[in-house]
Parts: sequence; structure tokens; C-alpha cells
Amino acid sequence: MSQQFQPPGNPFAGGPVPPGPGNPFAPAPPVRDNVGLGLAAAAVTAIAAAAIYGGIAGAIESEIGFAAIAVGFVIGLVAGKVGGPNPILGVVSAVFALAAVYLGQIFGIAIIGAEELGLSTTEMLFDHFSLLTDAWNAGKEAMTFLFFALAAFAAFSAAKKA
Repeated sequence: MSQQFQPPGNPFAGGPVPPGPGNPFAPAPPVRDNVGLGLAAAAVTAIAAAAIYGGIAGAIESEIGFAAIAVGFVIGLVAGKVGGPNPILGVVSAVFALAAVYLGQIFGIAIIGAEELGLSTTEMLFDHFSLLTDAWNAGKEAMTFLFFALAAFAAFSAAKKA
């Protein structure tokens, strides 16, 4: 009985094969690691999300708590996708989410107040901002802070997972 010699290791490894029709495995995409661009994208997204959130809240004249979670998620997702896996993006996304939810609520109150007082929303925001913050303070409750926390958590988680 004769035995054949088999070399150790992978018998199918003949060296690197360039990607193409003969190789079904494409190389891994390059790692994104642009923290500055991720922070800038998160800031722009936070401003846009705050405006949308406030516009919806002002139009229906009610706060939508679950939309606050969506605001946080979108901010974190954009930061993670654009900036890469840097852990600072999760923390900054959470802070941006808190600011965006607060500004969205203020914008919603400005829309409602502008209708009631016969002013423009811009006048409410720039000339009567202290009135808006007083109205926000008077209307805050435990659920407000719960949705702040959930928005920050959603932003942090989305930035980590993206």
C-alpha cells in the first residue's frame, strides 16, 4: 500500500487570487475613520431632525415622544456611517440628540404660539425666546425626560452599530 504525501495547511490555497469573475469574494471595504466629517454630518442631521420634529409637533399641536427616539436614531446612524467606528461619535451623537429634541420641542411651541398670538414663527423664535422656554418649562413632565433619555440612547447605540 502506498501513501501519498499531503502538505500541511490549506490544500486549496494557491496564492492570492485577484477579485473578478474567478473569485467570488471581493476585498473588504476600506475602514471609514473620519471623525470630523462624522461630527459635521451629525450636527447637520441634528438641525434638520429638530426642524422636522418641531414642524410635526407644531402642526399636530402635540408632542410625539416616539419621534424623539427616531431623531436620536437618525443622528447616531448618520454619524456612524459617515464617521466610522470611533467611540467618540456615539457620545457626541447622544449630546446632539438631546439638543435636537429640545430645539424641536421649542420650535413646535413656537409654531403653536405664533398661531395663537398672530405672529410669525420667526418672530416667536427670535423676539420671544424666553416666552418659549417658559412654556417648555411649564409643560415638561416625567415622560419628557424619558424620551430625552431614549433619544440619547438611540443615538449612542446607532452610532456604535453603524
